[in-house]
Amino acid sequence: MSLHSPARVSTAASGGPFRIGIAAARYNDRLVEPLLARTVAALRAAGVKERNLTVVRVPGSGELPVAAQWLAARRPDVIIALGVIIRGETLHYELLAHASARALQRVALDARRPVINGVVVAESEAQAEARCLGRIDRGAEFAAAALEMAALGRRLRRARS
Repeated sequence: MSLHSPARVSTAASGGPFRIGIAAARYNDRLVEPLLARTVAALRAAGVKERNLTVVRVPGSGELPVAAQWLAARRPDVIIALGVIIRGETLHYELLAHASARALQRVALDARRPVINGVVVAESEAQAEARCLGRIDRGAEFAAAALEMAALGRRLRRARS
């Protein structure tokens, strides 16, 4: 992940009108839990109502696309998928990261709903800790991207009417 995030765009006066689904992996929970907490905190700070947040937990990052697909059936404005994949002794982490990313993109295109890929892929546990617990708030970045896409979707749907 780059240290140079895009400039934040003003999405709306409030995140209040948006319905957001979040799927979070339990694997590497020590890192995913703070990532989830930071994401939810940023959404709530933006005005997203508790009743408009649906959070589901799945075993690992490989299960995130199915959970995102199930969440998409509920017609949220946006879905956020959160997980942490850390390099091990084999290439399994790379295969899982690619498969998860491609499947999340497929869900987004099929459901015509944005899916924010908040799966942190790291070369080491220290790198994963820096990305999930460090000074750069990746959870807030995922939340900001979700709000921007939710606002864009609403604006484009209104323009089509």
